[in-house]
Amino acid sequence: MPFAMPSRSKLLVLSCTVAAVAAAAFLAFGARAADEPKAAPAPKAALTVTVTQPQIERLPIRIAANGNVAAWQEASVGTEANGLRLAEVRANVGDVVKRGQVLAVFAPDTVQADLAQIDAGVAEAEAALAEAAADAGRARELQPSGALSAQQVSQYLTAERTAQARLQAQRAAARVQRLRLAQTQVLAPDAGVISARSATVGAVLPAGQELFRLIRQGRLEWRAELPSSDLARVKPGMRARVLPINDGAAVAGTVRVVAPTVDAQTRNGIVYVDLGPSADTRAGMFARGEFEVGSSEALTLPQSAVVLRDGFHYVLKLSADSRVALTKVAVGRRAGERIEITGGLDAAAKVVAAGSGFLGDGDTVRVVGAPRSAAVTAGN
Repeated sequence: MPFAMPSRSKLLVLSCTVAAVAAAAFLAFGARAADEPKAAPAPKAALTVTVTQPQIERLPIRIAANGNVAAWQEASVGTEANGLRLAEVRANVGDVVKRGQVLAVFAPDTVQADLAQIDAGVAEAEAALAEAAADAGRARELQPSGALSAQQVSQYLTAERTAQARLQAQRAAARVQRLRLAQTQVLAPDAGVISARSATVGAVLPAGQELFRLIRQGRLEWRAELPSSDLARVKPGMRARVLPINDGAAVAGTVRVVAPTVDAQTRNGIVYVDLGPSADTRAGMFARGEFEVGSSEALTLPQSAVVLRDGFHYVLKLSADSRVALTKVAVGRRAGERIEITGGLDAAAKVVAAGSGFLGDGDTVRVVGAPRSAAVTAGN
């Protein structure tokens, strides 16, 4: 039987069948390739950080207190002269004065006139005494001869004693006037700072009228109020640190005395603290402060490792896969750049030392440097 050539239509059908099989195979291969999982890319580090571990250090134990700043002692400077006109005022509020410095001057005209009159009376009394003494001397000489009777001799001797008494009285009056003249100058009773002034030029003042108030020696004290439970822990000589509420610099102080009584209403006692010199501290200010009553060991971290978020304290704890976990901790005392961790973290934990504010929970970090290991130190 002769070989028959395939028709053109059969060749076309065969070509289409082959193409369809090839396309199906290609699609099946592509589907399998798409189903195969792709390798996950390595996570990108959010920040390069150093890590640290908590350290055990000795921190001071402090007792916080509130109180007012007051003058150590105030002196009331008044007038002793009565009814004199104030002629000059030489001091004002805030002036630093020395002991014996002239603060004000009263018009001395009246006192000087009285003193001149008294001095004249002294001179007259001295002349009268001289005459009486001469008469008494002659009477004593003539008494043995009997030229004068005993009564006459007694009169001369009495006149002498009377003249002596009058002279002493005049001299005493002169001393009083000189004292009044000295009182026309108002002197500072002690060194210190003028805290108040009521003296007015031209005023005629009675004796005892206050002219100035003086903070003696410029010394201020902090009167801290402490509960009775803490009062026994504070002793004279302890150090204190006072912080005025005007954002001024901290002032160092020393406990001078602890009040022997406690207020029956508040159950608080007063601790009197001598303050060092400070340009920001004023009498009458309210201030906060603290007393150092001892020390104890504590688990601490750098303050840069602790962040404050939503009113709570957190650290970023580092895990084995270089991720950080936001961990809530409880904090306590602060000393320098260290802060006490009282809960939420153990001594073996590794935390981000700085830059925690730029990281979030679960971020991946790149660690550089070796972590600091926990150590026990004798003090801070």
